[in-house]
Amino acid sequence: MKKKILVVDDEISICLLLENFLSQDYDVVTINDGEEALEWLEGNLPDLIISDIQMSKMDGYTFLAKVRERGFTKHTPFVMLSAKSESKERIKCYKLGAQDYLTKPFNPEELEELVKKNLFPIHFSLAW
Repeated sequence: MKKKILVVDDEISICLLLENFLSQDYDVVTINDGEEALEWLEGNLPDLIISDIQMSKMDGYTFLAKVRERGFTKHTPFVMLSAKSESKERIKCYKLGAQDYLTKPFNPEELEELVKKNLFPIHFSLAW
């Protein structure tokens, strides 16, 4: 069974791009705003969440904080995706509970490695 990745971004093109890169190896669910994603999380548990920061209805910071407040998703790996490359943005995300931060435009190979790193941590890896 494929691992499930939830992608949350209000830019349809980014959702399609991520789905294109990841759907061969993973079950990818794309949602276009944080509020809808929280509703989806009521009945679903992804193995990884990738979320944009700048979204219209609910920004990625708020979405991340709300995901971390929930019992079932408290420890779900979380990668923030943003056009902002300043270290203060990264630090804010890490303090809120994100494992990684990827800047747009992103390198597909880096995306693939971040996904693997979070879905298959090194201490569980048999191929190391």
